[in-house]
Amino acid sequence: MNINKTRTYLQTHNAIDFTFVQNKFDFIVDEVPLEEFSGKGNFLILRIKKEFLSTWELISTIVDKLGIEEHKIGYAGLKDKKATTTQYISIPLMKEQFLKPLNSKKIKILSVHRHHKKLNIGDLKGNKFKITLKNVEDENLPIIYQTLSQIQKNGMPNYFGYQRFGKDYDFQKAKDVVFGEEVMANKKLEHLLISAYQSYFFNAWLAKRIELSKDKGLKRLEFLDGDIYSLKDKKTITGLLPGRKVPRSTSEAGEIEKEFDDMFVYAKGFRRDAWVYPKNIKNKYLKEYKNLILEFELPKSSYATVLIENIANKNFK
Repeated sequence: MNINKTRTYLQTHNAIDFTFVQNKFDFIVDEVPLEEFSGKGNFLILRIKKEFLSTWELISTIVDKLGIEEHKIGYAGLKDKKATTTQYISIPLMKEQFLKPLNSKKIKILSVHRHHKKLNIGDLKGNKFKITLKNVEDENLPIIYQTLSQIQKNGMPNYFGYQRFGKDYDFQKAKDVVFGEEVMANKKLEHLLISAYQSYFFNAWLAKRIELSKDKGLKRLEFLDGDIYSLKDKKTITGLLPGRKVPRSTSEAGEIEKEFDDMFVYAKGFRRDAWVYPKNIKNKYLKEYKNLILEFELPKSSYATVLIENIANKNFK
C-alpha cells in the first residue's frame, strides 16, 4: 500500500519561502487548562515553564529530583522539545515541601495549585502559540495576510504535524510492530510507533479529501454521503485512525476511506476531527528585521506547524 506522506493544502498560491525554526526563542507554547483548579485535594498542580526539554524529559527529571514514581505524575499533553513551553503537571500533595530542587536553568515552577484529581491526557482546552517567522519578504505579506484571514474564517486541515512521526520514522518498522513481526522491549516506543502508523493513514486520507475539495474550488472539505461527523461539532467531518472498535464511513465517503484503512490493525482505532478552527490570530511585522510574529490559539490535538505550512503552502519536513 502506497501511503503518501505529503500534507496537501487548499491554498493555491505558490510556495512562500521564509525561515521557520523551532527553538526556545521563536517557538513559544502556553498550555490552556481544561478547568479551574479546585484549590483543595490531594494533588499539586505545577505550572512549569521549560526550555529545550521534552515532556518525557521533564517527567524523568521530576522522578529523579522529587523521588516520585512515574505513574503517579500526571500531564495533560505532550509539548515540543525545541521550544519554550509552559504546561501543567500533577504530583502527589505530600511532595509540596520538596519542590525547590526542581528549578533549574531549563525548568521553572511558575505557580502551584491544589486540585482534587490527577491530570490525565486530554485534560486541556488547547494551546496558545507565539511563533516568529524570519526572512519574510515584504512582497509576500499580502498573500500571508490573506491566508491568515481565510484560516480565521474557514479553519484549516487538522493534519498530524511532522513531529508526530519524528525525524527518522520508519513506516515499515512501525508496520512490522503493528503486525507482530517485530517485538519491542520499550512499550512506550512501541505505542508511539503504532500511533504514528495509524496517523499516516489519517494524513493520507485527509490529503485525498483536500485534493477532491480543491478540484471543486472549495474553501473547506466537501461533505459526502456516509461521512461521520464529530460529536462536538455536527459540521466537522472525522477521519479514521484504523484499528478495532471504531466506526467506518459508508457510501461515497466509505469508498474513499477504504483506500486508507488497514483492517488488520489490532490496536484500538479512533476517529479524529479532519478540520480545526484556530482562534485569536494576530500578527506583527518587524520590517527592519523581516520578522513576522504570529500569535494564535489551537484546540488540543492539533499542530501549530500545520498552520505555518498552510501559510507557506509547502511541507517543512
